[in-house]
Amino acid sequence: MKNFSKFGLKVPQILLPKNIDTATWSVVACDQYTQDREYWADVEKTAAGKNSTLNIILPEVYLNDADKPARIEKIKSTMRDYIKGGVFADEESEFIYIERTTAYGRVRHGLMACIDLDTYEWKPFSKALIRATEATILERIPPRMEIRRGAPIESPHIMLLVNDPDRALVEATGEAVKADGIKPCYDGALMQKSGSITGWPVKTDDLIDKVEAACEKIAKANTDKDGDVFMFAVGDGNHSLATAKAIWDEVKLNNGGKKLDDGTVTVPAGFENHNARFALIEIVNIFDTGLTFEPIHRVLFDIDTNALISKLQSSLGGTVKEVSSKNELADTVKKSSASFGFVFVENAKQKYVLLKTPVKELAVSRLQPVIDDFLKETNAAKEQIDYIHGTEEVFRLGAKENAVSILLPPVAKDSFFATINSRGPLPRKSFSMGEADEKRFYLECRKLFD
Repeated sequence: MKNFSKFGLKVPQILLPKNIDTATWSVVACDQYTQDREYWADVEKTAAGKNSTLNIILPEVYLNDADKPARIEKIKSTMRDYIKGGVFADEESEFIYIERTTAYGRVRHGLMACIDLDTYEWKPFSKALIRATEATILERIPPRMEIRRGAPIESPHIMLLVNDPDRALVEATGEAVKADGIKPCYDGALMQKSGSITGWPVKTDDLIDKVEAACEKIAKANTDKDGDVFMFAVGDGNHSLATAKAIWDEVKLNNGGKKLDDGTVTVPAGFENHNARFALIEIVNIFDTGLTFEPIHRVLFDIDTNALISKLQSSLGGTVKEVSSKNELADTVKKSSASFGFVFVENAKQKYVLLKTPVKELAVSRLQPVIDDFLKETNAAKEQIDYIHGTEEVFRLGAKENAVSILLPPVAKDSFFATINSRGPLPRKSFSMGEADEKRFYLECRKLFD
């Protein structure tokens, strides 16, 4: 078997249920529908009496409930039952090529793999092979560690992005799999009218060689002048991956590993290939035609709107002008890479203001720090800013007397990796990869702790 360690990768040992029914086995990522208990109640009805990943995850809508400890113990007990009870077929050493058709008709392509957590770092300005895309909130990690600590298996909702404009890795693997006439290892609908998913095993010598060659090409293209390689960026599941890394560090420390001055922990003898060192993930090409990047807009309440616009213009440069309609504002911002729209009411009149800037990086990476400074300077409370999805919501909230909505431009895929490489992780709530039901569904599993 090829050694993918220099890319931060490993061929995973995949566990799949026997006679898999994707419509009841697979459920959406636990961090979706966090304010919608009805959604998760419907999932429970769909999966009732069935083997399902619902029984081995903790939806975050329940994360603060009093019965959380009992839920976590039940999750781990169910994992053990699934392993001992013959739910899974035999482990297979393989990548899996995936085609996910969403409810919107978009087809996203992916490649299941394992990553070495020692090649991943969430801290800002890291030069690790695998880096975070958004700021990591430390207090979100310990509750998730309770679930992963000692868990017999893992099933991921983590998606890593690869900077592959030539489509040499994921898409080319899919073409090769189909050309070889390989049969899918699963194929079916996803629950809650969330589309469908098909997966093909990638394990022949020829296919593995092609994956290795593609990784070599991508690594070379994403190597800095100083020799640092930026192989993958975390698209979804950054806190889950940070949790996996924290558990791996805990395992190392508890078994003789030493914490170094830079915060890393040495690997104790005999633990070089421990399952906790690795995490199962899906690789997705940032240039995948089925992958949508939606900007997350901002709304601020009870602030001096003109002072905010003035500060942003001063900090970012550019020009400010009022436009005549919401359609003109929306169209102009949508066609730009670094223009911002402001929607607010002034003297009982609806205003639409455009700020055009010369910013070359991802626009949100420059916008949010200035907003943060403004709120700090004006002693604003954290409740005075919120993050919103969808253009119509921007205009709805911007029609309120005490609010100003900020419309952000589309996320530029071609500057995504360069911005993170030069400026570190993006600010919180920078982008969304598709709609809630387009997020990754739990499906493949892998053994973690005995």
